[in-house]
Amino acid sequence: MTFTQWFHRLGSPRWFYQASGKWLPWLAAATLILLVAGLVWGLGFAPADAKQGNSFRIIYIHVPAAFLALAGYYVMAVAGAIGLIWKMKLAEMAMRPAATLGAALTFISLFTGALWGKPTWGTYWVWDARITSMLVLFFLYLGVIALHYAYTSRDAATRAGAVLALVGTVNIPIIYKSVDWWYTLHQPATIKLTEAPTMHPAMFQPLVVMILGFYCFYALALILGLRAEILHRERRTRWVRELIGEDAV
Repeated sequence: MTFTQWFHRLGSPRWFYQASGKWLPWLAAATLILLVAGLVWGLGFAPADAKQGNSFRIIYIHVPAAFLALAGYYVMAVAGAIGLIWKMKLAEMAMRPAATLGAALTFISLFTGALWGKPTWGTYWVWDARITSMLVLFFLYLGVIALHYAYTSRDAATRAGAVLALVGTVNIPIIYKSVDWWYTLHQPATIKLTEAPTMHPAMFQPLVVMILGFYCFYALALILGLRAEILHRERRTRWVRELIGEDAV
């Protein structure tokens, strides 16, 4: 099978729905194992931080949620671009569950960051460059969700959401580099591809497990949301009616 054939097959809602059903048990198992192992390891066995004490343990939720909030925005934007350029139905369907999931992860990142900020900075919120740009990301996700309900035409709503998602990608590098470009209370990135981690291995290793667990969770939740979106949009097709046991006549 050529890449072009594989690409167009992947864009088929029916093929994706049938194929993804085989992936879900493996993804669910990997998600459960990684998240349970990471939480138990990080919350129960990692040593306390010399300066922050046990309050640092919020990073085992905060950092993975922030990672996926940023990565998930690219997933949504790429889906929007594919929908605009190639009119691929599956990509258009993926935008709404990706936006909903991304908004939830961004909220978790902001909320856990506020919980960490109170004992560390003495306040739940400051207009820090990193935190403010994450808030902008949250509003971008909400904007894409709102646009899907703002138009009576589904095609117009999808196009508008895709354009906003693509325009909003300019915010992602700002979030990444905000702690380097401006004076900020937020600590520098814990994980960098070009440098060794600044954390002790006993703290860093469970964090890596949690990040992997969140990636698996994101894939699992996105597939489940996309499958629900497929059933909703394709509910009048023969294959969906046969799937739910209705008369296809």
